[in-house]
Amino acid sequence: MARVAGDKVLPTVREVAAVLAPVRAGGRRVVTTNGCFDLLHAGHVQYLHEAARMGDVLVVGVNCDAVVRRLKGAGRPVQGQQDRVRIVAALEMVDYAFVFEQDDPREFLEVLRPDVHVKGGDYTPGDIIERPVVEKYGGVVRIVRLLAGHSTSDIIARCAGAGS
Repeated sequence: MARVAGDKVLPTVREVAAVLAPVRAGGRRVVTTNGCFDLLHAGHVQYLHEAARMGDVLVVGVNCDAVVRRLKGAGRPVQGQQDRVRIVAALEMVDYAFVFEQDDPREFLEVLRPDVHVKGGDYTPGDIIERPVVEKYGGVVRIVRLLAGHSTSDIIARCAGAGS
């Protein structure tokens, strides 16, 4: 029986780490990524699909509401963190998802120690602050291409313009 999205949402990074222990013991590769995922779109789906192909288990950290506000500005997030994490977890390629409270993912990466950490193509290798943490535990950071013309900010702007 397939797991439902609620089964794939874990409340803390420590619980994610506990679930991953037997995965690692079995020699399976753990892939992590993170983001706001405010309005899920085709770019997110492609990004997560590519991330999932880099290993055996994909874990997604979803930024909490306060961090999204700081990163994206007033009026964001459009959807609350519990809705966003459940939507991300509902995707077939996502094995586990959780909400994290920090401004960047380095703290959860210290706990999860992924084999691969994935960033979107809007990053360059020099921009990735997570790299030292991931590499310290033998992991690698990979950048996947973005699907041109797809961003939550652009979708919001188009919706706002439609009402004018």
